Amino acid sequence: MTLLANFWQQLLQSDLIHYYKRDKIAIGSSVVFLILALMALFSPLLAPFDPYDLSQIDLMDSEMPPAWLPNADPRFLFGTDDQGRDLWSTILYGMRVSLLIGIFAVLLQSAIGIVIGLVSGYIGGRVDSVLMRIADVQLSFSTLMVAIIVLAIVKNAFGSETYSSYAMLILILVIGLSEWPQIARTVRSSVLGEKEKEYVDAAHVMGFGPVRIMFKHILPNCLSPIFVIGTVQIANAIITEAALSFLGLGMPVTEPSLGSLISIGKEYLYSGSWWITLIPGFFLVVIVIAINLLGDFLRDVFNPRLYKG
Repeated sequence: MTLLANFWQQLLQSDLIHYYKRDKIAIGSSVVFLILALMALFSPLLAPFDPYDLSQIDLMDSEMPPAWLPNADPRFLFGTDDQGRDLWSTILYGMRVSLLIGIFAVLLQSAIGIVIGLVSGYIGGRVDSVLMRIADVQLSFSTLMVAIIVLAIVKNAFGSETYSSYAMLILILVIGLSEWPQIARTVRSSVLGEKEKEYVDAAHVMGFGPVRIMFKHILPNCLSPIFVIGTVQIANAIITEAALSFLGLGMPVTEPSLGSLISIGKEYLYSGSWWITLIPGFFLVVIVIAINLLGDFLRDVFNPRLYKG
């Protein structure tokens, strides 16, 4: 408890919190993101209907307009989709899926990128050259293109039913494995500057091994850029998942994400059922903008030359 109390006290007295209190955009974006994240987390409690429960779905209610339009059913605040599911409930559950994929994909790419970046920057030489050339090759391919190819192969190899059962896990793996070079290169550049400092020389003199020096001494001093790029990468992962779902290679319609909802609604735009696409699209845009604004704030705070708050 003492360590936690000390950490909390140091956090409140840090420059990050000082600048955060002065930045209205950062406060606003974090509040918006926190509200949406809590809504997604507690979607089973907030949603008036369960989109996974077939007994609560009636095809006769399909394409009902939002409650403020004529001929609407007051039970459905944002109307219904083509299957008769309450769109508000489906959006809440879909946000949870999109956020989980984004967060866990970034955790995966961070784990890979941190290890490779530390090893590459600390050891240097041929190891550095080989690892960075692998990263360069990976960066030369579009993440979306790689994901489309891999997901299409997996879907054809294992079948649509098996793919649907593990769609979230597959998306996390594909997006995470496609984006690690961004974090690896960031960590490597930080390690190159840190390993020449005196505290690293002192650790060598005390007889510490390279693994301990990398992870216990150098890594804590490289966390600032990792937090910045990790925040931005969450938004990128959510957008990638939405794009893949829009193309039919993401989450199945039975387990909706924001991207799959947008994909479902695109066929009904010209028939007048615009809400199936536009309302989930609005929530997707708000989430991504809020995360990107937080990333911009962290980038500026951790780089005093950029921050003007």
